[in-house]
Amino acid sequence: MYELRNGFTIKEKLEILSDAAKYDVACTSSGSERSGKEGMLGNAVASGVCHAFASDGRCISLLKILMTNHCVYDCKYCKNRAGNDIPRATFTPDEICTITVEFYKRNYIEGLFLSSGIIKNPDYTMEKMCETLRLLRTKYMFNGYIHIKAIPGASSELIYSAGLLADRISINMELPTNESLSRLAPNKTMTNILKPMNRITGTIAAHRAAIGKDARMERAVINEHLVNSIFNSGADKPLSGIDGSSEPLVDTKSLIKTLTEDNTFAYPADIKDTRLKRSFAPAGQSTQMIIGASGETDLEIIHTAQNLYKSFDLKRVFYSGYIPINEDDALPALNTPVPMLREHRLYQADFLLRYYGFQANELLSKERPFFDNRIDPKCDWAVRHLCDFPVEVNTASYDKLIRVPGIGPTGVKRIVNARRYGRLNFDMLKRMGIVLKRAQYFITCNGKMLFNIPLEEKFIINSLADSEKKETVRIGGKDITIKQMNLFSDFNVMSS
Repeated sequence: MYELRNGFTIKEKLEILSDAAKYDVACTSSGSERSGKEGMLGNAVASGVCHAFASDGRCISLLKILMTNHCVYDCKYCKNRAGNDIPRATFTPDEICTITVEFYKRNYIEGLFLSSGIIKNPDYTMEKMCETLRLLRTKYMFNGYIHIKAIPGASSELIYSAGLLADRISINMELPTNESLSRLAPNKTMTNILKPMNRITGTIAAHRAAIGKDARMERAVINEHLVNSIFNSGADKPLSGIDGSSEPLVDTKSLIKTLTEDNTFAYPADIKDTRLKRSFAPAGQSTQMIIGASGETDLEIIHTAQNLYKSFDLKRVFYSGYIPINEDDALPALNTPVPMLREHRLYQADFLLRYYGFQANELLSKERPFFDNRIDPKCDWAVRHLCDFPVEVNTASYDKLIRVPGIGPTGVKRIVNARRYGRLNFDMLKRMGIVLKRAQYFITCNGKMLFNIPLEEKFIINSLADSEKKETVRIGGKDITIKQMNLFSDFNVMSS
């Protein structure tokens, strides 16, 4: 395990390459260290362990490493840029397999997150990553979760091979606009990023259709415009061409025909054959954008994210607040704070795009291109549209209720189901898990608000912005303390 390779032991390589991988945020959290204890289940290792979540809510621990931090590119925001003088190391495919299997045996991890700097050229790097995955799947018989970061500019055959071996495949978009990418990452182009995204989207759809599943993995609407743009040479078109308008869905046969006409990826020989050995990227694809390294507004960022979801059917767009690690005139100064709160607001807005039916142009405008960091984006939208409130919970439609701050999809379903059996009051809403601290300003029950509250933007913002302020209200004969929920609070939003 500790044999010397190119001057470093495997442990030393792990320390270097797991630390270098921490800037890639396509997982939920980074490492902790806890040894096993008698009478307790599981343990955790510090080097490179992060966490992702399965569709059923399970937390999956992943070994998060780079194959190498050598890189021929000189992206100005990257710690591993060619111009930086830092310790460099490279894992061999067998070393990555050994670490993954040994960590799995010790219950440190359940899967692997593999990214890499670029050695020699994109094809050489991607070939080594595919070799690693192939060894894990065939020689070491590893059947756990694998997330791989594809290299922009690598050949279609190599990216297709990676998709067949991994559960999720990602290509980092890095920056929201082509202008910022050209200025901060001169070795990368938007075409090299978006073109493989197009092909991955189409290949996932073809494989899902081949085994009898809906070709659409996520919330994206696959329409004629999208299908026709997936494989054309103008890779920038999807970002500007999808405008959210509803167009007729394409039937499965037409979709399969369109997808299989492109020979860049090796689709199943017989698309009707459901006996595929392995589905292509069954957990879908995702991407990452760096926030704060360039001058884009929140509106530009979420508009780009919206178009990525609609064009490429992504599972997630991850947002990474820029950490000042390089000194460069094109970047923020080294003492610039990491925009953690801005990153958090963008994640909240991302959920509104994906699950709540909001559009980017509804949340922000050219006149107000940034979110108000004092309140979450849903409240920010609501206080700017007070003409639509309050809504009566006993009669309002699903579409109106889902836009009320403090009411989520689960809460709306509970309200709609419960009101079939009688009229609701605020005490019932509280027991359903509705966050009355926010919702009270925007709803009525039986024609009455919880308090006599003025529907005035400044008053509501000031009331919601003070996260430490507590209010005691009387509901159903009981004194209830309601506290504004924030990122760092516990789960007891309401306590009596």
